[in-house]
Amino acid sequence: MIDPTLFDPSAVSEEIKAQNAEIVSRLSALPDPWSVPLETVRERRRQGLGPFPPLPKSPRAKVIEIEGPAGPLPLRMIVPDAPKGVYLHIHGGGWTWGTADEQDPYLERMADRCGLAVVSVEYRLAPENPYPAAHDDCEAAALWLVREARARFGTERLFIGGESAGAHLSAATLLRLRDRHGLTPFRGANLFAGCYDLSLTPSVLNWGAEKLVLNTRDVRIFADNLCGPHADRRDPDISPLYADLKGMPPALFSVGTRDLLLDDTLFMAARWASFSNRTDLAVWPGGCHVFIRYESAMTEQALARIDAFVNGL
Repeated sequence: MIDPTLFDPSAVSEEIKAQNAEIVSRLSALPDPWSVPLETVRERRRQGLGPFPPLPKSPRAKVIEIEGPAGPLPLRMIVPDAPKGVYLHIHGGGWTWGTADEQDPYLERMADRCGLAVVSVEYRLAPENPYPAAHDDCEAAALWLVREARARFGTERLFIGGESAGAHLSAATLLRLRDRHGLTPFRGANLFAGCYDLSLTPSVLNWGAEKLVLNTRDVRIFADNLCGPHADRRDPDISPLYADLKGMPPALFSVGTRDLLLDDTLFMAARWASFSNRTDLAVWPGGCHVFIRYESAMTEQALARIDAFVNGL
């Protein structure tokens, strides 16, 4: 069972308590992101004026374009010398915000600590491009990687993962490759703070208005943006929590106890394991949504746990 002491307020470090309080205070002072045009919010986020601090762009990154379902599909790559594997990364942002270049230092770390060529997908965003646009783009990127990994990177040791919406799309991509193409090519999945039930889990519905990165209203709007007119939010292609999870790769599920998507990770990890898949669960006391985007001792511990998971496969 999950260690209940992880959820005790006394388990939260003073550093994380102060960090969470600063995030709530800062975000409470910003304009309501849903009261301004989406492109304004996207631009502010690119400038580091959203919920996460700005991160430098990697001089090592290169962008290529592959053929996508709706035209050219950009892939942002950070490639070490003699890669030992390839990590297909899918960024977060509620399927509405976010870009492949927002987390370069984290992706550089994957390249350097794990020896992986990192390929991050610039998938189409909602609500302009609702379901299944993002799913289709990530599926296309995964199929390209399966075809091209050996020739381009010299390895077929493949991993997949992402944060928040990116973790959701990673799970959906694994299922599509299995069900549509008969492929299970990924050795492991790194799934950080994903949203796996677009009908919304209790921890989302019960969170309320507190703006610790996200609140209930934010996730509800994100889900509406992604789903568009699609009525069945429990369709497994939209909500992987309801899928048959046979034959999924080993997965590391990570989440903080102060993440409103806590239930999504706890429920999904339990279902992943119930299909006899190797399942590692990392629950971090006091961690907010995708807390690894903020510097702290706990962030370093969480990233080291990811490094160890990948290097052990």
